[in-house]
Amino acid sequence: MPKRCQWAESHPLLSAYHDQEWGVPEYDSRALWEKLSLDGFQAGLSWLTILSKRDAFRAAFAGFDPEKVARFGKRDVNRLLADAGIVRSRAKIEATIQGARIYLEMQEVGENFSDFVWDLAGGKPIRNTSGVVPAKTPLSEKISKALKQRGFKFVGPVIVYAWMQATGMVNDHAADCFRRKGVGKGSDRRGA
Repeated sequence: MPKRCQWAESHPLLSAYHDQEWGVPEYDSRALWEKLSLDGFQAGLSWLTILSKRDAFRAAFAGFDPEKVARFGKRDVNRLLADAGIVRSRAKIEATIQGARIYLEMQEVGENFSDFVWDLAGGKPIRNTSGVVPAKTPLSEKISKALKQRGFKFVGPVIVYAWMQATGMVNDHAADCFRRKGVGKGSDRRGA
């Protein structure tokens, strides 16, 4: 059995997520926004809770299609608040809807969400060599501030750092983890 990051050993869903997704650089704007939204829903909860509800979130939020989510209104908010398959937080639901609107506003003026966040992160994955996995960094604080200035919510520096780990902006796989070496090596937005 391969050696994994310790956090991924406690549940099969976490192991599969770790082995297939966590830390893999994501450059698709829609997928980045979906993951940011899900990390926002995680605030105060465990990632396992969100991961176990991810399919229900995708169904409830129209596959995280920003054009569809941006059109959600009061009736949709009430529908989502009644959906036991997701985290029923009005503030987080409304933040996701607002996030879709901001995402589209950026698109309308020619800004690509992926380019925006990856440029802030330096354009390529950062390999953490310190041996210490922080809760936040000066870079996550910078990205958090930039997202908040755009109007995004539930994007504090701790949430943003978890999102950076999940989307491969930073490689925080443990030194002895089988995924550390291959994840994000030599990867940038151009696929180099």
